[in-house]
Amino acid sequence: MAKYKRILLKLSGESLMGTQNYGIDTERLNEYAEQITELVNSGVQVGIVIGGGNIFRGLSGATIGFDRVKGDQMGMLATVINSLALNSALQAAGTKTKVFTSIRMEPVGEFYSKDKAIEALESGMVTIISGGTGNPYFTTDTASALRGIEIEAEIMLKGTRVDGVYNADPEKDPNATKFEKISFDEIYNRNLKIMDLTATTLCKENNLPILVFNMDKKGNLQKVMSGESIGTIVHN
Repeated sequence: MAKYKRILLKLSGESLMGTQNYGIDTERLNEYAEQITELVNSGVQVGIVIGGGNIFRGLSGATIGFDRVKGDQMGMLATVINSLALNSALQAAGTKTKVFTSIRMEPVGEFYSKDKAIEALESGMVTIISGGTGNPYFTTDTASALRGIEIEAEIMLKGTRVDGVYNADPEKDPNATKFEKISFDEIYNRNLKIMDLTATTLCKENNLPILVFNMDKKGNLQKVMSGESIGTIVHN
């Protein structure tokens, strides 16, 4: 039995690069599709939001001269590209899917609405929601928090390249200590950068817990869903 019936899975665009410096690693993409298909086959309803940092990040674009609004719009389009790639990999694995976009771009994807997304989830489709929030100045972390709340997910699973939340960057500090559980308030007070403040506040105010785990280790997603103690739970 899966621990959760409906989840919002947040994937980073950077993870899709795999061992590359840019773009989409086909092997990593297919690994993700395989893991997600296992969940769907076990009866879990899966909503997904993907970042676009492997292609373009609006905030980085602003530092090199792009207008911030235009840069963020470019970042939204990058998330659509990643969503279409994952959609294709899932369909190749035999999984039913639907891509929604937060800004109108039919026939690339269906314009997002809560009711249509929940209908797709309940019919067994992996529901990929692209385009961020559809507005500049908001990250895909905020989009994942918003969509997780809207689709009434039980938890947000934040798949990253590290295996949880630490008191320091484990890639830089060998003495960093991992938390098994940590509250939203402690995340704020310790100034831990697991998500931006808007996303953290949304989850806190709407009681949406977050589980931060290493998605790049094959099998971890299934372990999370079976209730194994991996990653870090962020909660009220």
